[in-house]
Amino acid sequence: MLGSMVTDTLALWRDAERCYRVVTARDPRFDGQFIMAVRTTGIYCRPSCPASTPKAQNVRFFPTSAAAQANGFRACRRCLPDAVPGSPDWNVRADLAARAMRLISDGTVERDGVPGLARRLGYSERQLGRVLTAELGAGPLALARAHRAHSARLLIELSELPLTDVAFAAGFSSVRQFNETIREVFATTPSQLRAFAASRRGRQGDVSGTRLSLRLPFRPPFDADGLLRFFAANAVPGVEEVTPESYARTLRLAHGTGVVRLTPAPDHVRCELVLTDLRDLGSAVSRVRRLLDLDADPAAVTRVLGADPVLAPVVAAVPGIRVPGAVDGEELLLRTLLSEVPPGAEVPGEWGVTRLFPTAAEVAAAVPGHAAIAALAEGRLDVHVGRDAAALRAELLTCVDPSTADYVVMRVLGAPDVLLADDPAVRRGAEALGISPDSLPERARAWTPWCSYAGMYLRRAQPGSPGHSTAWATMTRSPSNVAAGEPCSR
Repeated sequence: MLGSMVTDTLALWRDAERCYRVVTARDPRFDGQFIMAVRTTGIYCRPSCPASTPKAQNVRFFPTSAAAQANGFRACRRCLPDAVPGSPDWNVRADLAARAMRLISDGTVERDGVPGLARRLGYSERQLGRVLTAELGAGPLALARAHRAHSARLLIELSELPLTDVAFAAGFSSVRQFNETIREVFATTPSQLRAFAASRRGRQGDVSGTRLSLRLPFRPPFDADGLLRFFAANAVPGVEEVTPESYARTLRLAHGTGVVRLTPAPDHVRCELVLTDLRDLGSAVSRVRRLLDLDADPAAVTRVLGADPVLAPVVAAVPGIRVPGAVDGEELLLRTLLSEVPPGAEVPGEWGVTRLFPTAAEVAAAVPGHAAIAALAEGRLDVHVGRDAAALRAELLTCVDPSTADYVVMRVLGAPDVLLADDPAVRRGAEALGISPDSLPERARAWTPWCSYAGMYLRRAQPGSPGHSTAWATMTRSPSNVAAGEPCSR
C-alpha cells in the first residue's frame, strides 16, 4: 500500500490533467505539492492562485519552484508560491531526493556547499546532481538558489537591514548575484520589493533589528492544542516555556543562537524570531516547521485512518492531528536518554526562556560513561534530518533499545510510518478501542503509510483523558536500558 500511495504522489506533477483540475478548483490543499507555470506570461504560481485560470494548453507543471525558475519562469507576486506549506513528499519519501531537500531547507548548501551536502548524504556530487535533476527538475545549486531567494524575500520585507546585508545574510556570495536572482525570480528589484512591503506593513506587524515576525502556513485542519499539551508535558525548564496560547524555546543554530515563540492562529502559526545572526533565518524556519509538522497532509491521513471503522471516531474527534518533530537530532536523542537535563549555556532572556539545551559534549561531561551520549559527543552517532531512516535506526540500535530507536527516527526524520507498538500509551489506547495490543503490528498494515499518526490517535483514545493531556504526557521515552558502559560503535 505504501508503494502505491507514494507512486501516486510522485506522479502528481506529471499528471497534467489531474493538476489542471486542481488549479481550476483553486484547491489550497495542493499548495506546495506542485507548481503551475504559464507559458504566455512567464509566471509560476501555487495551485490555488486567485488569478484567472489560464488555458490548459498554456500551462506546465513542475515539482518545485526551483524547476520552474530553471525553465525561465518567475514567481507570481499575487499568490507568492514560495510562501506555502512544503510538499509532504519530503516526509513520506525516504529516497535520496527527499533527504537532500530536507538538508537544503536546513541551509546545508549555504554553509557547506554542494560537496558538503553530498558528503552528508553519502553520494558523489555527480550522482547527487543527476538524481535531483531527474526527480525534481533542478540540481542542488538551483534548489539552494530557490531557498536563498525565499530567505532573501523574507529579510527584504520583514527587516530594516540594508539590502547589502540582506544579500549575505540570505546566503548569496555577492550583491550582484543577489540582485540578479531577485530580478529573475520575482521580476522586480530588492528595493521595489521592500517599498511594496512597506506599504503593507501596517497589517503585517512591526519588525526591527534581528526581530522578525512571520506567518507559517499549514494545511488545515491543525490540532494546535494537542501540540501545545505535548510541549507543556515535556518542557525543559529554561529551554522551553509553554502557555495555553504559545510555545517558546531557544535554538542552537549554525551561526549563533535564536529564540522563537510560536502562536497558533486559525490559518497560520505566528512565528516570532530573535536571531543573533540572520544567516540562520532559513534554517530556523525549517526547523520550526518540522517541529510542528506543518507540512503534513491531514486530508491524506484522514482518508486512510478514517477508513478504519475502529479508528474513525477518534479521527473525526481530533481533526488535523500532528506528530511532534524536533529542531535538532542530537538534542532529541539526548532528551530521550536523560531523566534530568543538565543546564546549558545562558542566553539573553526572551519570552521566559534563558538557556540553550546543552551540547552532547556538555552532557557527556556531566553524565560520564553513558555509551550513546559518548558516541554522540565523539561524532560516532550522527543524527540529522538527511539520514536514511533504516541506516539511522541500525546505527541507533548499537546503543539504545528498539523502542527508543523508533521514537528518535519518527521525530527527527518526521517519519510518518512508525508505529510505537510497545509504547504503554499506545497499548492502552488500543485496548480502549477494542484492539488487542499484541495485534498492533498486524493491524498497522492497514494504516500504512500513516502509522505515526495512528499512534497519535491511539494515545488520544486512552481512558480517562477527555482532553488527553495524560496521553501526551506519556509520550516521553524513559532513559535507555542499555548499560552505561556498553560500547557503542557504528
